[in-house]
Amino acid sequence: MDYRRTHDCGTLNASNIGEKVILSGWMHRRRDHGGLIFIDLRDRYGLTQLIFDPRISKETHEKASSLRSEWVMSITGKVRARGEGLANPKLKTGEIEIEVESLQILSKSKTPPFSICDEFIDVNEELRLKYRFLDIRRGKICENLVRRHQAMFATRNFLNEKGFLEITTPILAKSTPEGARDYLVPSRISPGNFFALPQSPQIYKQLLMISGMDRYFQIATCFRDEDLRAERQPEFTQIDLEMSFSTPEELFQLVEDMMSSIFKNCIDVTIQTPFRKMSYRDAMEEYGTDKPDTRFGMKFVRIDDIAERSEFSILKDQLKTGGSVKAFCVKGGAELSRREIDRYTEFVQKFGVKGVAWMKREEAGFTSSVVKFFSQELLKEIQKRLDVETGDLVLILAQQDGILNQAMDHLRRHIAKERKLIPKGVYEFLWVTEFPMFAIDPKTQEIESEHHPFTSPHFDDIHLLEQDPLKVRALAYDLVLNGYEIASGSQRIHDSEVQKKIFELLNLSQEEIQNKFGFFIEALLYGTPPHLGIALGFDRINMILSDTDSIRDVIAYPKTQKAADLMMQAPSSVLPDQLHDLRINVEEMTEIQWT
Repeated sequence: MDYRRTHDCGTLNASNIGEKVILSGWMHRRRDHGGLIFIDLRDRYGLTQLIFDPRISKETHEKASSLRSEWVMSITGKVRARGEGLANPKLKTGEIEIEVESLQILSKSKTPPFSICDEFIDVNEELRLKYRFLDIRRGKICENLVRRHQAMFATRNFLNEKGFLEITTPILAKSTPEGARDYLVPSRISPGNFFALPQSPQIYKQLLMISGMDRYFQIATCFRDEDLRAERQPEFTQIDLEMSFSTPEELFQLVEDMMSSIFKNCIDVTIQTPFRKMSYRDAMEEYGTDKPDTRFGMKFVRIDDIAERSEFSILKDQLKTGGSVKAFCVKGGAELSRREIDRYTEFVQKFGVKGVAWMKREEAGFTSSVVKFFSQELLKEIQKRLDVETGDLVLILAQQDGILNQAMDHLRRHIAKERKLIPKGVYEFLWVTEFPMFAIDPKTQEIESEHHPFTSPHFDDIHLLEQDPLKVRALAYDLVLNGYEIASGSQRIHDSEVQKKIFELLNLSQEEIQNKFGFFIEALLYGTPPHLGIALGFDRINMILSDTDSIRDVIAYPKTQKAADLMMQAPSSVLPDQLHDLRINVEEMTEIQWT
């Protein structure tokens, strides 16, 4: 049995006419035409049309009549030109076909649970994930995985040329409080003790800087036990970078050049640099989020002073209780009906805002039921601040800042999608800087890190750590692309006393600091260089490169939103002997019903 290919199914063209070839792959489609059988043979490279003619080989023709979808086969035959007017310009191999002389059936297939040959037929995602090995064959996921490989290859080449060393850090690590819950791994050799799967290589890469490995990178697998959504997975991949004796500006330029290389190599798009920068304060004020999508307009404008001078009691009551009033302009939105606008109120109510006030700009001026609460002078101010033109719609919302910003961010994105304001093929990168160092945990009302506890406070704000820690800025930065956070990084703390102080502000006792981070505090005492770094979400970058809104589409074997692997049927129970070896007693077990 010889099934070694001379060519793949996406290579042959007119220059190969007359050659004898061996192709192997899956049967994609079969068409019987008056004694001739045409078959599209498929592999990951493409499709090649085969023709089975009983005049060439009756035995082979009979075999071909038995072929079914997804059977694996190997053929030997001669390349010939397709008939006049029969070329298929949509295929790389569309100029030729193979006149088959011999056929081997290598493997038969059950009828697939969904169509492989028509990838545009909508298939339930759970079914696709259960049969992921078939879903990959359909084409789109395969293309995404090829592009992912290209992005990984471009990353490694770029960073190697910049003098970075790829260093692998451990997967079995120590559990440390870094934000999300750890995945724990019990130790059989040390019963009752656990490793943790790393949420990131954060401490390891800082230790590498202390070790003198001044330019490190790793395409690292990370793990977080957190609630999931479309662009999150319990195990994910990040491009991890750390540099000693460098500045944020140097890091920004490096990352910008690397992103330019990735986009050029993967989708042949030229990225304009340098990237725009925006402070955290401005991002929250103008877009309501620290990851704004800047591909379209509708910036938010604070109109607290206008609301205060109006007769609009609902807005004034919000101001009295510490709330804010913001507005934004929807260009051409005056065409929307009252019913359509009312749906925006229903939309924001899910986020805790009671309603949306609105006014349309007509030829004669502003119209709506709330215009009466504003003097002509105030209406002119609104028109000027929001750059309102005839035919535009103004939306006004009021609430406490946190709730208001979240609701307006979601409403802005919703309107942009609904009105098709988001341009295709546009990639808007944005650095968001000057984050606050700390935030207040809404549940415990205690101070927590805005990024992570190894982020350096802004050098100009260190004196505020004692006086007013909530006013301290962090030397932290995020990279945003089309409204997605694709990277996060910071200057690290390289002074052991400052690091201890941060731990104390986070309400870690001396015992907790020693137990959790004693080894790291000790390492900082042995000559630590100033260093900084960043982690880029590799899956999310590939999601954008592949023009999809789910990172499950760019991962070979992803989990569901309930962190389940439908194909492998994991997580699953284990044998009692395994639990006994680990000295683990499971008091309550939920048996997962796989269908």
